[in-house]
Amino acid sequence: MTTTFVNPALYVAGQWLEKASGGARPVFNPATATEIGQLPLAGPAELAAAAESAQHGFEQWRRVRPHDRYVILRRAAELLRQRADEIATVLTLEQGKPLAEAKREVVLSADIIDFQAEEAKRLYGRTVAPRVDGILSHTVSRVPVGPVAAFTPWNFPVNLPSRKLGSALAAGCSVVIKPAEETPASCMLLVRCFLDAGLPAEVINMLCGDPALVSSFLIERPEIAKVSVTGSVAVGKLLGEQAARHVKRFTGELGGHAPVIVCEDMCEGAALDFVLKQSVTAKYRNAGQVCASPIRFYVPRAQLATFSERFAAAAQKLQLGSGLDAATQMGPLAHARRIEDMERFVDDAVGQGARLLAGGHRADRPGWFFEPTVFAEAPPTSRLMQQEPFGPIAVIQPFDELDDAISQANALPYALGAYAFTSDLHTAHRLGESIEAGMVGINHFGVSQPELPFGGHKESGIGQEQGAEGITHYTEVKTITVGQPF
Repeated sequence: MTTTFVNPALYVAGQWLEKASGGARPVFNPATATEIGQLPLAGPAELAAAAESAQHGFEQWRRVRPHDRYVILRRAAELLRQRADEIATVLTLEQGKPLAEAKREVVLSADIIDFQAEEAKRLYGRTVAPRVDGILSHTVSRVPVGPVAAFTPWNFPVNLPSRKLGSALAAGCSVVIKPAEETPASCMLLVRCFLDAGLPAEVINMLCGDPALVSSFLIERPEIAKVSVTGSVAVGKLLGEQAARHVKRFTGELGGHAPVIVCEDMCEGAALDFVLKQSVTAKYRNAGQVCASPIRFYVPRAQLATFSERFAAAAQKLQLGSGLDAATQMGPLAHARRIEDMERFVDDAVGQGARLLAGGHRADRPGWFFEPTVFAEAPPTSRLMQQEPFGPIAVIQPFDELDDAISQANALPYALGAYAFTSDLHTAHRLGESIEAGMVGINHFGVSQPELPFGGHKESGIGQEQGAEGITHYTEVKTITVGQPF
């Protein structure tokens, strides 16, 4: 397996660009904090060319039959699987996650594209019986919305673009995709899979650049009909406002602050072992840089001490290191700014009286590593209990009655993922119905699957990705009625 990084390029109007008018910026390996490549940055010239190209691509792609779109997307998914080792290595080099996690991401991305390719054949419409004489038919159908501007972050640099590209292309839309500047090469290799599979050249464009410039420029362009963003709540609100000013369709998969309710019947023996193993693995996957990552663990007060001590002990045993090392269980954070933000979360929690049980410091080694961190009994006013840390920090809180735990779980304005553990079927249904979130996992954390819609409620987003619902957000409903000519 190669450990060589692939220097990133932009793809604009059917051409790969190794230089662009916006200059360039370095790409770093977060495990070593060393430069591994140079990323060209798009300026206004490339942005305008990409928007115009997307319009040309849309006029061509919208006329391709759904079955033929399906064939190309299926071929792209298969290429992604064939190239999984190479792409996963590049992903780990620029993002930091363990190689096994990176390869799972690539393979799951292929599954997502596969599923959306199938949905291209299932955008069903309907006919409606006329209510008056002289009308031959009413037909309601879904048509592609148009060129899409899609913005994705660095935490899942293949998976998140795949969600948007798979759904948009299956629906018949063209896409201008903007991956994060920290992780451009992973998306570049994904784009190559689509092109090598036979996607017409102008149906896809890939840009990086100054985020504010790229987003505002593309959203304002008349060619762009739809905006899709995965990112923080703050960024999502900003781009949503810009899209609304231009009456552009908008989908936002934004941040969360996932609660985990551990019921009393899961706090002893093998049940507790199961909960702890599942919880620690889920919490520190991708160093906690997951929008649906579990953060707030609510445990019966009588079991708080035991649960907290065992959770902290398990967190401290995690092996930190380069994602290319097979022994690594948690890699680095994606960039230096994440380290600084973790320190602010820790300082605020400690200052407000939370008990620090494990971690709390940057690791004493090269690269952007932060220790797996565990708090207990953090005040509700602490930043940790109010904002998503998006890093390897967990907090364990006590509850006295299940209603109290549910109330605390629902207290924040974020509602993306949520989880609970219980062996009682009645309680499981009660929790599933009572917890406010777009996705609720009972006795497991695997709420994100290609067949299931992924999205949040409240300030955690608008719309869904994946599942049968994913493709519909890239379509418009169109009604055609036909009457007798005379």
